[in-house]
Amino acid sequence: MELYTLLRQFADSWMLLFLFTFFIGVIVWAFRPGSTKAYKDTANIPFRHDDAPAPSQDQSAADKEARA
Repeated sequence: MELYTLLRQFADSWMLLFLFTFFIGVIVWAFRPGSTKAYKDTANIPFRHDDAPAPSQDQSAADKEARA
């Protein structure tokens, strides 16, 4: 049996099973209980303003009324 045929059979059987198992593991890891807080914190990184926090909706409406 030549090397290409051997590697092709390995990729078609065991490697497919390994990659499917890896994929399922990644999905389970992403949706595990308790990971929501970490993902929400990471998702809000662009909205953090250390030097000047963004005003809330109530404050910006009050500022607009005061200017008018």
